[in-house]
Amino acid sequence: MLKGLAITPPVLGRISIGKVIEKNGKRLPEKDDQFTLTSQVQGRDGWLLHPLNDELRQGKEEKLRSIPVRLLFNEPELNFRADYTLFDRQSGRPVCVGNGETCKRVTQDGMQSLPCPSPDACSLTKGGACKPYGRLNVAIGDEDPLGSFVFRTTGFNSIRTLAARLQYFQAISGNRLACLPLELRLRGKSTRQSHGTPIFYVDLTLRREMSVEEALLAAKQLDDTRQSAGFDQTALDNAARCGLGNGAFEDSEEDGGAVIEEFFPAAGDHPTQPSAAVRPHHLTLSEKLEHQAKQHGQPNHLTETAHSVASAITTTTPEEAS
Repeated sequence: MLKGLAITPPVLGRISIGKVIEKNGKRLPEKDDQFTLTSQVQGRDGWLLHPLNDELRQGKEEKLRSIPVRLLFNEPELNFRADYTLFDRQSGRPVCVGNGETCKRVTQDGMQSLPCPSPDACSLTKGGACKPYGRLNVAIGDEDPLGSFVFRTTGFNSIRTLAARLQYFQAISGNRLACLPLELRLRGKSTRQSHGTPIFYVDLTLRREMSVEEALLAAKQLDDTRQSAGFDQTALDNAARCGLGNGAFEDSEEDGGAVIEEFFPAAGDHPTQPSAAVRPHHLTLSEKLEHQAKQHGQPNHLTETAHSVASAITTTTPEEAS
């Protein structure tokens, strides 16, 4: 294994709640209030849609606000990694990654381990360049049991919610996190920073058609079936842990470039509004919140955009700007 190269879960595509568009010669994040699944191929108009994007929307009149998923690992930190991260906005390379206590930082003397005071107290991150940055890997469909889609976010709501859900689900399932039938769900809320308008974040729940007891029974049955077939979940978790620990930083320069474009627009640039207006009929909760805000003449504020991030998925939101 190449030393210094983080071996991350294989990625088949991306999960986002927005996209990057070109406007007046600038590439800006455009917010959205639904999920979009894209491939890893980028065209002139942005990331190309993954075939599962249309498949999940079949037969649905409403927007895609929930996605059935499974996790790859039983250990929460292997499925979802969150750090304070500082990117070089020119090259897209990670410069410093920390957890609020210690950090790994690229310096003139090479890679160093240093104290991490968190972004608010760090003199290196003036201007808000360092942000909480989370990456969630989930399996969608049954085609590739070890392949995943990645959702990236710099939103506190998404990071806090996802971290809590993973810990809780691991506890109640008897460490069968990888066998639980789950779904990603987009939720809306208003905060003081958003001036009453909705922002969106990502939650991880049991599938809505199943009770807790049914989900736990299904997880136990799947775990028993896998063990009978020789599936070694403990060995898989250990392999993933070793792979992620093999490199100083998880994200490459290529990944960092996409993150900067989505979550760190240039000074003076702001995410744009979605092109399609929300219809007043057959609205979901998050749509109702946004429609009510518009009716009362409240200003539009940022929610999250594609890759993957808004208080949870992929772009700066009012909450994130605070």
